[in-house]
Amino acid sequence: MPQETSRPTADGDPTRAVVLGGSIAGLFAARVLAEAYDEVVVVDRDAVTGVDGPRRGRPQGKHINAMHVRGRVVMEELYPGITDQLVADGVPIGDFSGSVRWYFRGRPVKRADIGFIAVPATAPLMERRIRERTAELANVRFAEGCDILGLAASADHARVTGVKIQRRGKTAETIAADLVVDATGRGSRTPLWLEEMGYPRVAEERTDIGLGYVTQNYRMKADPYHGDLAIIAVAHPEVPRGVIFTKTEGDTSLMTVYGILGDHPPTDQQGLYQFVKRLPVPDIHEALQHAEPVDEPVAFRFPTTQRRRYEDMPRFPSGLLVIGDAVSCFNPVYAQGMTVAAMSALTLRRHLHSGATPDGRQYFRDLAHDVIDPPWEMTRTVDLGFDGVEGKRDLKVRVGQRYLAMVQTAATRDPVVTRGYMRAAGMLDRPEQLMRPAMILRVLLNALRGPAGRAAVPPALADPAPSRSGAR
Repeated sequence: MPQETSRPTADGDPTRAVVLGGSIAGLFAARVLAEAYDEVVVVDRDAVTGVDGPRRGRPQGKHINAMHVRGRVVMEELYPGITDQLVADGVPIGDFSGSVRWYFRGRPVKRADIGFIAVPATAPLMERRIRERTAELANVRFAEGCDILGLAASADHARVTGVKIQRRGKTAETIAADLVVDATGRGSRTPLWLEEMGYPRVAEERTDIGLGYVTQNYRMKADPYHGDLAIIAVAHPEVPRGVIFTKTEGDTSLMTVYGILGDHPPTDQQGLYQFVKRLPVPDIHEALQHAEPVDEPVAFRFPTTQRRRYEDMPRFPSGLLVIGDAVSCFNPVYAQGMTVAAMSALTLRRHLHSGATPDGRQYFRDLAHDVIDPPWEMTRTVDLGFDGVEGKRDLKVRVGQRYLAMVQTAATRDPVVTRGYMRAAGMLDRPEQLMRPAMILRVLLNALRGPAGRAAVPPALADPAPSRSGAR
């Protein structure tokens, strides 16, 4: 029988919010909850405070850590000066668009600054800085090394009153709470807990994309960037492979190379070099000529995207909310997860201002409409552009795919199109901004001329493996 360590608060007593999971989404949630509750407790199974490197609870922590422009802007709003902290840590910066060598469909786009910077910190460093800034809040504390056993609720299950946990080596206990926020990620057990409490099953959407990627860190013997911050080639239906090669802190460079629908990079060094060599973008393979690996290649598999449609639930208990990947888990190639988590925290903040317990159903409706729908629909349209990805391709999807291909073609000729696309990709603008009449005209005029330049053609798959002296 769990031991109750504190009681639900009465009117006038101190209030408490509990966040399940010390993820980026959980930390952003704790930050805004600290404005409305007397105490915020962040519960995590890992040891999190003082951790410098990748942690078990974040399996993607060794891979590329891209936060879109909108996410960084929100992060700076929540933690003023954090960008300067990261720069002081040695993280390079540059314009999200103009300082990056972007390739669409094997061709470079026209350069165009958008006036917002990218800050390519590694995952452990960014998470540590956000965690430290959250921990500095006087009313936030961390409960580490805790297994989350389930929710505590009122007798009629209409209200969640806390969370049942077990600290390592201790007996089970209950942390009472006025609000519980689940930020435990893709493996969230809230759907199961709700069913156990008599609520209907939450509807889920999944798309099998068969994504796999491999990451490795390097020290450069020469500068392959030529003043740029990163080189990024985006996968497309003809070549379902892509790569991100970026500077990061500590005078190192990080490469994450990926493939869709089972076309996964190998983790042996020479096989990885060969995979990169077959990309239709020679810049990356040329960059590896001047790169010294500082670790072993590390793989990650991401079979399906996932979205839980809490906004469609006919009933939902008071005192419980869900945020981050526990609601929507995007294709990580598009780097939307952290930005969606940051924007979701702002939605949560809006629902805290009345002083009353947030209305879960209204919160989820606002979260869906204001935050999740635009990037979800945009990336779903892209994912369904790969023939092997199963899913309904209705007229809206097909038109969207055709127009997106034209935008990417036009961006190889027109920097105005590049700027518009990058503002949408960076989640500064909603995708509908690309459908304004003036932009449609530019896209059509440039796309009809065809892509600028000739696409690089990857070497034949029968090419001999590179020598063991390097990527050559």
